[in-house]
Amino acid sequence: MRQEVRESAPREPEREPELTGVRNFRDVGGLPTTDGRRVRPGVLFRSGHLAHATADDAALLGELGLHTVFDFRNGDDIALEGPDALLAGTHNLNMPLSDPAEGSGFWHTVRDGDVATLHDLLGDGKGEARMSEAYRRLILERTGEHSRMLALLTDPEDPALPALLHCAAGKDRAGTSVAIILLALGVRRSAIEEDYLKSNARNHRYKVVRGDGSTGTAIDPAIRELLRPLFEARVEYLRTAFATIEERWGTVDRYLAEGLGLTPERRELLRERLLTR
Repeated sequence: MRQEVRESAPREPEREPELTGVRNFRDVGGLPTTDGRRVRPGVLFRSGHLAHATADDAALLGELGLHTVFDFRNGDDIALEGPDALLAGTHNLNMPLSDPAEGSGFWHTVRDGDVATLHDLLGDGKGEARMSEAYRRLILERTGEHSRMLALLTDPEDPALPALLHCAAGKDRAGTSVAIILLALGVRRSAIEEDYLKSNARNHRYKVVRGDGSTGTAIDPAIRELLRPLFEARVEYLRTAFATIEERWGTVDRYLAEGLGLTPERRELLRERLLTR
């Protein structure tokens, strides 16, 4: 019964929930495919972490009928931010992916306002290079995790849908993972990029907690500028991921089949579940 309800009649909210403790939340529904279909609303969502979700946030998320929350944060992220709020009837799955910031030490440097150290780490173009390399590694080194994600979404008996995918900010690790799903669905590349760039909206941005407990996107103007390459969703980062797929596997189809083990049958099942006319 649970599978039938969640697969055949996903809930389609009239508007996205207005969440106060969860950043960068959105429904991926509506994106167009190259064959004239669209991603089905109410089935695939993305966001920042749920650690600071309020009781009202949890209630609103609960109304989506989520089957699985994919949490791509690593142990350092969780130690800093806390575990996700639990949603009744929803399976929380932690599937760590590499973080461009590389651990809690980096974020402690940010929160302590150490400008000199941050300049050594990120100045003179090193921030942009760090991000591009992180996106390459997400493609080359995380095929096992992405393969498992697709396997769960296409499970014939109990698919992990509707699903919410998130990392810390909901931009890089979640953004890449969502992009992989959208590539498998045949969503137009331009539409994938447009959705990715929505993470730059002011109300979507990740908030850093300063050492004194206050919040903001940076500590002072110097740090804000150094962090800009990490905090912004830049289309060249996502295009680095796409280029890495093509350099390593030649085509998206080969990447999905050989790199991630997504069979033609499973890929068609994914399309049936996530696309609509």
